[in-house]
Amino acid sequence: MMSKHLFATIVTATAVAANNRGEGDGRTLSTLQKITCGNDQYTTISAEAIRWGMREYFQNRHESITNRTFNPDVNRYSFKNERFSAEDFIDDDLLGYMDAKKGKDNEDATTKRRGALEISRAISLDPYWGDIAFGSKGGEKGKTSLHSIEVHCTAYQYTIALTPESLKDPNRAALALDAVGAVRHVGGNHARFLYDFRPESIVIRVTDDPSPWIMNSFKRVGDAVGCPLLVRLVEVGDVKADELIVGGEIADTPYGEHLSKLGVKVYRGVKEAISAAKAQLPTGVTV
Repeated sequence: MMSKHLFATIVTATAVAANNRGEGDGRTLSTLQKITCGNDQYTTISAEAIRWGMREYFQNRHESITNRTFNPDVNRYSFKNERFSAEDFIDDDLLGYMDAKKGKDNEDATTKRRGALEISRAISLDPYWGDIAFGSKGGEKGKTSLHSIEVHCTAYQYTIALTPESLKDPNRAALALDAVGAVRHVGGNHARFLYDFRPESIVIRVTDDPSPWIMNSFKRVGDAVGCPLLVRLVEVGDVKADELIVGGEIADTPYGEHLSKLGVKVYRGVKEAISAAKAQLPTGVTV
């Protein structure tokens, strides 16, 4: 029996990404991470930053089964079990852990688990043209009183991959989808800005195929967001229409209409699409 795999590609709403850490020495600092694709430069947010947002969701919504909780007052994590347990805790199961220690006679006593949930970097849909905002931290004026902040008005796209059978509790795959639909903001790795990282549109695939195929499904088409690559994949049969669930604003575009005619399940609501996907997970159980 082949394993079922869960893939999802998310595109966020368009908003202003910025990071207010660029103050200190009076010169312009690179506060947004960049990546070059073709002839253009794009901003990017690390997978670890997105994982931080998911941990925050689990802490706020499923605290009883979350091992690692963050206390902003002391800027520190605390653990229910510092030895970790993928059986007991959703974050240890989905996101993994590593406890690097030395045992007796200096032997390696490291305990670790690779996170079952894989997350790609998020890449902006729009090229970055170097927009910068300037501000002052007030008080006495001097060479360190002014600071610059890189800003980028854009949407971000990223993909997750998960094989529910690899989890100690396969039902947690449904909670992972819930988290994707409710990430409030991302943090860490120079991405600590308020940015609604919930999906504006989402493509979900539940399949026996071990390869996602749906990465980079979205792109700018004029001022809107389209998915011509996804339409082509379904048209040529590389991705089966009955494996896909599409939801969000993309449903109200010609791309959504075309996908629906091809047999793809298309929903106007993101939450509705996530609920439909949860019903297709291997256990058939929603949480």
